[in-house]
Amino acid sequence: MSAQVASQPRSPLAEDRNVLLARLVDGLDSPTLWWISGYSAGLAERAADTRSSAAPVAVPGISAQAVSVVYASQTGNARRTAEKLSAELEAAGIAVRLFNASVYPLRQLKSERLLYLVVSTQGDGDPPDDGRAFVEHLLGPRAPKLPNLRYGVLGLGDSSYPQFNAIGRMLDARLEQLGAERAIALGEADLDIDSVATPWRQQALEPAAAFKVGNSPGTLRSSVVPLHPASKPANYSRENPFAAELLSNQRITSRDSDKDVRHIELSLAGSGLDYAPGDALGIWPTNDPALVNEILEHLQLDGATQVTHEGENLSLHEWLATRRELTRVSRPLLASLAAASGNAELNRLLAGEQREELAKLLASHQFIDLLRLYPAAWDAHELIAALRPLTPRLYSIASSRKLVEDEVHLTVAHVAWQAFGRSHGGAASGYLARAQPRDRLPVFIEANDRFRLPVDGSRDIIMIGAGTGVAPYRAFLQERAETSAAGRNWLVFGNPHLRSDFLYQTEWQQALREGRLNRLDLAFSRDQEHKVYVQHRLREHGRRLLDWIDGGAHLYVCGDATHMARDVHEALIDVIGEHAAVDRETASERLEALRQSGRYARDVY
Repeated sequence: MSAQVASQPRSPLAEDRNVLLARLVDGLDSPTLWWISGYSAGLAERAADTRSSAAPVAVPGISAQAVSVVYASQTGNARRTAEKLSAELEAAGIAVRLFNASVYPLRQLKSERLLYLVVSTQGDGDPPDDGRAFVEHLLGPRAPKLPNLRYGVLGLGDSSYPQFNAIGRMLDARLEQLGAERAIALGEADLDIDSVATPWRQQALEPAAAFKVGNSPGTLRSSVVPLHPASKPANYSRENPFAAELLSNQRITSRDSDKDVRHIELSLAGSGLDYAPGDALGIWPTNDPALVNEILEHLQLDGATQVTHEGENLSLHEWLATRRELTRVSRPLLASLAAASGNAELNRLLAGEQREELAKLLASHQFIDLLRLYPAAWDAHELIAALRPLTPRLYSIASSRKLVEDEVHLTVAHVAWQAFGRSHGGAASGYLARAQPRDRLPVFIEANDRFRLPVDGSRDIIMIGAGTGVAPYRAFLQERAETSAAGRNWLVFGNPHLRSDFLYQTEWQQALREGRLNRLDLAFSRDQEHKVYVQHRLREHGRRLLDWIDGGAHLYVCGDATHMARDVHEALIDVIGEHAAVDRETASERLEALRQSGRYARDVY
């Protein structure tokens, strides 16, 4: 018996309309495509029912008789939290629409009656990329007055950064300024998201009771879609990770480099997990055993002590090794330490406006450093309650499944340094650096629909990244080669030194020789007296860069959000302004148009 092969149905459109349709959908993410499909279905229903023309057809996301939940997410946490809220509202029989901020119809804002926003803050107080247009509209002069709106905002952030939850705070204040009424107080979640998000979601149910629709939940979703609709869902997830076998752990920087960057290969065989170029792999780390023992010894606590916290009973050693953050310090932890130690200096930092000084302390110290600075007596239960939960780390995937099949590859910088008389290290990067072949590591896939190759393989792509930000471009190039994509590929890569830090050098050079990579520009910042970064290369080749953009190329930026991505953004505005002979405002608008059309994508952290 021959295998049955599914094929695409023949298009009923004329050829010219097929071309227009292809242009319309090129570069759009999954939520937008599903919104378009719902819109089209509404038009089809209207056209078919000529006998009921007096009754308007509801286009998904346009009815005001529902609660709207809008999220903007950089790494997926805000999306997951918003999805939980939406599910809880539905379970309570409440009509709800769930929107990604990038596809929320802004004209609908003035008609909303109850709006919940779940938004993260990234970098130096910036909104997530998928929320930029929404945030700029709401903060801008075109935002409508909202006297009939009730709202709630949940901000997600990291209190180790100076601009903690800046976007959530701005949106909460702006909605009140526009005349809206706060239905529930602003929620500000740190990295231990659920401790704030769970009670905030519970509070959100009461104001939404007016939107109940009886026993049949009235849901009008516009952007909740399967991550990979064509594939069978895997049983493994963030909450239930897969134990992936480590196949290879290879250092790819030279021994005399200041950086220890690893190329890591893992097996996904038997997991059912699928991924696409642009996605990330989540790793649940285990803390360094030496660090765990150091903390126990310093506090003179017995690791065998049983501790029950939030319904889970484990030994103190197991709590510290697998459940609690030991390398990242938060403001709430400092508050607990200040209360336990009674230290006047620490209380001054927390109580005053010493933001920069506090941020420096949070960024430079780990928990063991603070224990030494501010001695205090802790018992096992107090310690576990004060420390925030250990969270997974996300790494951009550096491989295409079409080439590596049941494997997944990562490019990981091992974070390690000396300070305060002891060695320091990152939780996940140290965990990966210590791992040996055949070890099993708990992993999951985090989809990133905003960072995708163009659907049209004939489109050119420009890939800009520094350091381990080159990882997804290895996946992009593999995918483009395996699918015989006709578009040109241009890589702009930066790192400190050519001799020691040229990640995947032989692969890029081979790709150049074989024509799979059409252009490679390099910026090794410390190989000359004056520093040269990727943004300098963009300016040097501005005329060519704009020609590629005007020809339909897609732009990608991956790496540090605070410095590199911001500098690259400014360089792109300058290039457009200079070579298109337009002013800065117009150049910025053109770049924003590229972002909104899906042709300018960033994977920044």
